[in-house]
Amino acid sequence: MTGFETLACIVIALAACAIIIGVLHGRAGSGLDHAQIEHLHGRIWRLSESEERYRALVEATTEVIVQRDAQGRITFTNAGFARLMGREPIDLLGSTADLSILAHGPVENRADGVRRIELQIMPKDGTARWFSFIEMPVADAQGLPQLLRAGSDITARVEATRSLDEALHRAETANVAKSRFLATVSHEFRTPLNGILGMADLVLETGLDAEQRTYVEAVRTSGKALLSLIDGILDFSRIEAGRLDLAADPFDLCDLAESVVELLAPRAQDKGIEIALDVADDIPALVIGDADRVRQILTNLAGNAVKFTAQGGVGVSIARCDEGIALSIEDTGPGIPEDRIPVLFEEFEQGDSSASRRHEGTGLGLAITRRLVVLMGGRIDATSTLGEGSLFRVVLPLAGLSEPSPAVAYDDRSVLIVAASPFEAPFLGRRLARSGALVTLVPSTEAAMAALAESPFDSLIADRALGDVAVRTLAVEARRRGVRCSLILLSPFDRREFGAPGAAGFDSYLVKPVRARSLFDRLLAPAPIQADVVETETAAPRPTTSRRLCVLLAEDNAINALLATRALEKLGARVVLARDGLEALAQLDLPANAEAPAFALALIDIRMPGLDGLETARRIRAREAERGLQRLHLVALTANAGPADEEAALKAGFDGFLAKPLDLKALPALLDHRAAA
Repeated sequence: MTGFETLACIVIALAACAIIIGVLHGRAGSGLDHAQIEHLHGRIWRLSESEERYRALVEATTEVIVQRDAQGRITFTNAGFARLMGREPIDLLGSTADLSILAHGPVENRADGVRRIELQIMPKDGTARWFSFIEMPVADAQGLPQLLRAGSDITARVEATRSLDEALHRAETANVAKSRFLATVSHEFRTPLNGILGMADLVLETGLDAEQRTYVEAVRTSGKALLSLIDGILDFSRIEAGRLDLAADPFDLCDLAESVVELLAPRAQDKGIEIALDVADDIPALVIGDADRVRQILTNLAGNAVKFTAQGGVGVSIARCDEGIALSIEDTGPGIPEDRIPVLFEEFEQGDSSASRRHEGTGLGLAITRRLVVLMGGRIDATSTLGEGSLFRVVLPLAGLSEPSPAVAYDDRSVLIVAASPFEAPFLGRRLARSGALVTLVPSTEAAMAALAESPFDSLIADRALGDVAVRTLAVEARRRGVRCSLILLSPFDRREFGAPGAAGFDSYLVKPVRARSLFDRLLAPAPIQADVVETETAAPRPTTSRRLCVLLAEDNAINALLATRALEKLGARVVLARDGLEALAQLDLPANAEAPAFALALIDIRMPGLDGLETARRIRAREAERGLQRLHLVALTANAGPADEEAALKAGFDGFLAKPLDLKALPALLDHRAAA
């Protein structure tokens, strides 16, 4: 019951008393007997007692009550208001005295004329206090308007809220400081790492003996491990600080997954294991979400699977489910103890927490993955059997933007797949079966020869891992049995060793991990193909396209400048070095003559003394606009690789963004793009 409702009850009780008393006096001379009079007296006493109870309730629930007439004169006040004024209630009647207001808080005006307001007041005792008041219009006995105000002390609540706000502000300030610190530390780490990794790459391209190559590769491996650690800590810190914003853009999930699997394939094949991908036919061609974070989730999980698997392989599957799209990563690794699974996704935890574990790492990868999945509104879980492998399943609510791509029809054609493979061969069979093919999957040459003798086949796919003699024998037998199309399944390392597929009796080849597009291109158009899609994408471009290009490099770090200069010169570019932003502007302002180069590209470090990269880019763009010059292609170089850094670079006028340590493989495509422009 509110203070106003309680006050209303008191008014009703008093009115009832007055009515009964009036009735009692009016009928006293009408011959009421003694029993009736006693009954009426009892009712009056009970009403009076009720009034006292209501008055006590009001005093307990509403600390301050004051009523004023239209002129602001006090017509009623309780003891609580009088105490704040330092006076007696009787002394305040008829006066316009009021409390000093120090500050106003929130105000709520209701449609029924009632107003809620929070005020900080100064009582007579000199201690400022906050009160929550309710104001409402009432009428006196003559029907004249009055204003009733009742309130309670909320000082403790306001101070607690203020303390909480201050604590949140301090936490936010601390998060900002931590983010700045991590960004600075990241920059300081990445700058020398850029030199270490870049120089290691350059040294590996020189004439080294086997021992020297081993040492340099060890340096490069250690540098990459340190870089991965830095990236993990930065990602975790951004998520912890709530500074990781998710994008909602259309992207091709199938293409993204294929790129992740192809990226991890060399690492898997170095270990003698396979990695394969199967994407269901009903996956939309485009989905809405954050492509970079989905790629990070897949890379973390599949990379972990490759890391911990010594035999067999890793299979990545993508399928529709009730909640959205499910990403499944399965491996044939050692498995995870059941008691370790609940803590796998905690910070700094690993499947093997013993001091004798074989694999290094911070244990942040799965923690970051779980937080990313939760941020995207999904879920992640893991199951495992010791000695057999593990399965990680991620469900993400990725909305489809378009219909699935039309499925390729391979109806009623029989295909024989020969491979002792845990994932690649079953995935190929699954893919072909969905297209309408009749698939026979066998693990050995003997079983394949028996199958060829029993049934006619339209196509044959044989894995080179069975052995060169075995697959060549299969190719000859397939041709003798009238098989229309024979394909050899190769790893990228096998491609050069195996030689021309035609010489071994095959029509063409497939490179693992096999893309769906490549599979059906080979089966439906089995003419010999000289270059595979994967090799085309990763082959080193010819430097002739970039020989005419002149590149302005603005970099104050001598090692980083040497690294980038040598890498660009190896690609045929001419490099002009500027040690800071002012020197870069001076190079651009040289008069046009045979001595002054026409730059096609500028690589500018963000952090430089004197004039930083962002201001340099702004001045270059302003100079172009002022003089009507052709727009120079500007690429930012920075060791601060966060989204905010990339956004700041683009706002300053840069066209591209390269994070340090500099990926030398990104330079050829950049130069080729400028040569074609």
